Amino acid sequence: MSPFAKALDVLQGETTVQMGWLVPTITLLKRKLQHIHISSRFCGPLVDALLAGIEKSFGQILVDPELIAAAILLPKFKTCWTSDKCVVKVGLDYIKCNLKQQMEVYKGEASHSSEDEDFFSAIKKSRSQDDTSQLETYLNCPADTMEVLKSFPAVCHLSLRLNTPLPDSAACERLFSTAGLIFTPKMARVDSKNFENQLLHRLNKDFW
Repeated sequence: MSPFAKALDVLQGETTVQMGWLVPTITLLKRKLQHIHISSRFCGPLVDALLAGIEKSFGQILVDPELIAAAILLPKFKTCWTSDKCVVKVGLDYIKCNLKQQMEVYKGEASHSSEDEDFFSAIKKSRSQDDTSQLETYLNCPADTMEVLKSFPAVCHLSLRLNTPLPDSAACERLFSTAGLIFTPKMARVDSKNFENQLLHRLNKDFW
């Protein structure tokens, strides 16, 4: 199962740590497994089990607007990782809705620069205020490196907000530790919803 192993390597990697890698990786994994299912003579049941497990674990995640937007805002992916126009529309709608707020934040930061420091700051300010098509320009840009985001300040701000991971793994480790105390061999048959509720109760008991 080479595609499955490669997908795990990507998601567990130390360089591809942005949240936007998740949805394209899972989407491409599903596509590769479906192709294997068609061409394989003996691994059909295994592929079916893998696809069913992916759908159960990631079905809701693959249609999450914020995660789709995070993928679109990574220059490596943009909208080329899926052919589903509905998925792309969900992500773009989320970006457009939040991009207005990011434009206001950027304009507020730009207004702090004084003309004493930069004589031509007024020209730059008016140019940035008139540029209302940053998203379209970004999507049409052929470059696929993270450096391209510097040319689109509002898009860059939103990309950083959606793709920046937790700076410390302590919170995740506490979550896994608590989950390990709950998910014992005697609790192996607890369904995912019940397990999630017990975990939330355990972690939030100080707020009761």
